[in-house]
Amino acid sequence: MQAPPSGKQFTLEVGDQKVIVTEVGGGLRSYRVGGTEVLDGFAADEMCTGARGQTFVPWPNRIEDGRYEFDGNEQQLPLTEPGSSNAIHGLTRWADWHLVHATGMSLRLGHHLAPRPGYPYALRSDITYRLGAHGLSVETRSTNVGDTDCPYATGAHPYLSPGTGTIDGLEVQLPADSWYPTDDRGIPIGRASVEGTDHDLRTPRRLGDLKLDTAFTDLTRGSDGGARLTTRRPDGWTTTLWVDGAYPYLELFTGDSLPQTDQRRRGLGAEPMTAAPNAFRTGDGLVRLAPGETHTATWGLRLEPTCT
Repeated sequence: MQAPPSGKQFTLEVGDQKVIVTEVGGGLRSYRVGGTEVLDGFAADEMCTGARGQTFVPWPNRIEDGRYEFDGNEQQLPLTEPGSSNAIHGLTRWADWHLVHATGMSLRLGHHLAPRPGYPYALRSDITYRLGAHGLSVETRSTNVGDTDCPYATGAHPYLSPGTGTIDGLEVQLPADSWYPTDDRGIPIGRASVEGTDHDLRTPRRLGDLKLDTAFTDLTRGSDGGARLTTRRPDGWTTTLWVDGAYPYLELFTGDSLPQTDQRRRGLGAEPMTAAPNAFRTGDGLVRLAPGETHTATWGLRLEPTCT
């Protein structure tokens, strides 16, 4: 039998919630609550496009020219965004992740990232998907299983569904005080206040025709240390994406640059990141993992009726 393009499909159901996770990339293909799809994902017979639902290890977003220096050693990564001469979204998004453990409430997939040209370090990573009364949580844990320190960051790329139509009708709120202007290659050229700009999403506003491929930081945190992005859908549902303290950055992507024209502005890319774009070169948010050290980061989703 022909395997689906995204490999084996792992399903987790709790009450009226259902998650489908893929073997390829350990990605989140679908999350439904009571029959309502939370994500703009992809079908079982399709290949993932636009990084939909993928998790990125050992870096999210872009590295300029794919080059960086760590502990005095120059490294050159494959240019996986060749049109812009960048390395993008890590090294594991097209790799196979195997099922490590499953319960009635969770799925855990694992992957061993072996040393390679451009990233001569060894990582053991796990992604755990959990369903509960407060929705879905996604935990990424990576351990340095090599014998030297290594640079590390992680991120994820769910697209939030508007329910019907395009994302223009979404009402979005992201309490972030700063954003990163970029050059035409998507590389940050500074850090700026959102005050007085069209990137100020601290109070709810309709997305309209705003175009974003933009990282935000200086997130407002709650008493639990977490931060939240809220999207209110025209169909009467509100989606909340939350991040724990390990995620200081969140990118919003409206999909205007996707090569598949029929997928543009169909979902809002909401990307939690533990480091800023180009962090392997700038150090902005980059984690140094010592041998045996583990980094853990958790984000999640919740779908609720919109309060009026």
